[in-house]
Amino acid sequence: MSDRAVAWLRELGAQEVPHPGGTLLLHLERVQDLLASWGARPALRRAGLCHAFYGTDGFATALLPPARRADLAEVIGDEAESIVYLYAACDRAATYPTLHHAEAVFRDRFTGRVHCPAERARRDLAEVSAANELDLARIDPVFREAWGGELRSLFGRWRGLLSEPARRECRAVLGDGRESAGGAPGRGDGGRN
Repeated sequence: MSDRAVAWLRELGAQEVPHPGGTLLLHLERVQDLLASWGARPALRRAGLCHAFYGTDGFATALLPPARRADLAEVIGDEAESIVYLYAACDRAATYPTLHHAEAVFRDRFTGRVHCPAERARRDLAEVSAANELDLARIDPVFREAWGGELRSLFGRWRGLLSEPARRECRAVLGDGRESAGGAPGRGDGGRN
């Protein structure tokens, strides 16, 4: 399935979309590889590969409109597509602050609908979010300097949602916070895509 997804990403021009560390396609492949290194299940790895298909709250470029969800599901499977949609639809300012709570409020930026996602959905969203942001922080020192403190704080709050390998990667890439105080002021959602 991943080979089909990569071929489709190429057809849609992901290898031509500029992105930190090269192109959008390179970033998507790195996110998939990072999730694989954490032992993520296949559907979550495929979601990582395709997480920016509909654009995101931090990266407006969309390869497909959400109206074509069935097309993406045909390529990567229903479970992976539902994770992609959750990630893309996430209104970060409304969702991230409470995601670690059982009664988390998720706001869909496409529909405006608000709901409380199940624990597995919250874990999947946290894991893909961490893989995305940590890839950017690893390859871009300017991004890491600007957003590292906020990301460390965000992922610290999400500790119970993140896998142990994801938590280790957070510490390896962002440090433990003792080397500097705070982070850069900003959106509070982490970073980009």
